[in-house]
Amino acid sequence: MTLNDYPKPSVTTDIVIFTIQDDDLKLLLVKRGLEPFKGKWAIPGGFVRLNESLQEAAKRELEEETGVKDVYLEQLYTFGDLKRDPRGRVITVSYMALVNSDKIKLISATDVSDTQWFSMKKLPELAFDHKKILEYALKRLRWKFEYTTVAFSMLPEKFTISQIQKIYEIVFNKEFDKRNFAKKLLYLNILKEHGINKNVSHRPPMLYSLKPNIGEIIEII
Repeated sequence: MTLNDYPKPSVTTDIVIFTIQDDDLKLLLVKRGLEPFKGKWAIPGGFVRLNESLQEAAKRELEEETGVKDVYLEQLYTFGDLKRDPRGRVITVSYMALVNSDKIKLISATDVSDTQWFSMKKLPELAFDHKKILEYALKRLRWKFEYTTVAFSMLPEKFTISQIQKIYEIVFNKEFDKRNFAKKLLYLNILKEHGINKNVSHRPPMLYSLKPNIGEIIEII
């Protein structure tokens, strides 16, 4: 038997882009300009071409639909429910990234009519099975916050422990005990002191930076 003896499903990539903006965890969505689900909001993405890799397709679709480029995409999961796309058998490989939205200028192009950041607390109805993809992505993001230093990429070079804690509270949508949070971070010995922040009127906090060469897996909380 040859490959021609088997029906060929279509393959897409979908890209979940998170950011922290206005003290809120937000998600990048596009409004579909074509059927199916025309006028509905969706995760950016599209079909993989025969001459490109999955990663190349994800980056191309993200830039074409939103203007976002030059971001590190981590492969998330493959979703292949039989009826996830009304057009036929479509398997999607999802990707995820956490970005600084201050450095991004959104552009709506190709087959989308609008591109916006949405609060994770106030998401619109999503097309396809994108709610399922997003739920999985949020779990993965929180796992990365628990066991890696990804949160520090959203901070300035020098920061306070309160700034770190604020980001964790935004992503996990809950409050952490201030004393215990600081105690755990200092115990991990991953921070370098840089003296107190003198640019405040109240009791000045200590400034820190993340030490270099931290291991890939480290239990932050």
